[in-house]
Amino acid sequence: MDRDYQVVIVGGGPAGLTAGLYCARSRRATLLFERAIVGGQITNAERVENYPGFPHGISGIELSQLIQEQAHCCGLEVLPGDVTGALPDWRNNLVRTSEGDFRAESIIIASGCRYRRLGVPGEDEFVGKGVSYCATCDGPLFGDKAVAVVGGGDAAITEALYLSRFASSVKVIHRRDQLRASRINQERVLAEPRVELIWDNIVTEIKGDEVVEQVTLKNSKDGRISELELAGVFVAIGSVPNSAEWRSILPLDEGGYIITDEAMETKLPGIFAAGDVRHNSARQAITAAGDGATAAVSADRFLSS
Repeated sequence: MDRDYQVVIVGGGPAGLTAGLYCARSRRATLLFERAIVGGQITNAERVENYPGFPHGISGIELSQLIQEQAHCCGLEVLPGDVTGALPDWRNNLVRTSEGDFRAESIIIASGCRYRRLGVPGEDEFVGKGVSYCATCDGPLFGDKAVAVVGGGDAAITEALYLSRFASSVKVIHRRDQLRASRINQERVLAEPRVELIWDNIVTEIKGDEVVEQVTLKNSKDGRISELELAGVFVAIGSVPNSAEWRSILPLDEGGYIITDEAMETKLPGIFAAGDVRHNSARQAITAAGDGATAAVSADRFLSS
């Protein structure tokens, strides 16, 4: 295997795959590393209904496979492996991976982020079967069904308000007796008749047969156990960017997201970031793909300079 590339891409979600498609199509020698499943978190989505070009929706796995196939047809190389760090050097960056060291004239970081999980029994089992981390992605699938949102910050309240458009009822489960969300969001959620707040409770288990049917709650003050019947659980307790390997190399914001400009450029020439790992990302598959395309165009211009 050639270990010298014009572009090395870190991460195989929509941002990384789209960047790979654009770079390979521009006849740049491009290698993409993915530590887990090519396609990233979107592969957990049972149905994606807001990605242009699929009027009847498409499963996350199918969508990622189609993007990967298209990129492969253009010449993108994909290698399973974990990028553990890099030594930046002008057009001679050393990329350290579990598969050895590689040289790259430019790097596109598209390693995404991971949702904070509850860490309770049933959560992993029912991902894509009632457990979700994205109301915008999966909310319409729960029309006229009872759902719950776990969390008390702006993200959770925004999810609850969005879900109230589709669900028959939305329970917001929060471990404290007051929300952390902004005042305006608190006012909105309290005024929404389909949303009910369940204070001082934590989810201890998610249950069901083939899909989610019930959650077990524990009161954080008196320890009382209760059960709640519902069809969906939306976890909104924050996310963690996969940026640890770049902390000593690139500026990160207070949340650990990589800071870029509108061209996806970082402070180091030839190193770009795209998708959920960068600051101010909308964290949608389509915007991640747009970031990936922008990063690839910027990388191509850098290599041509």
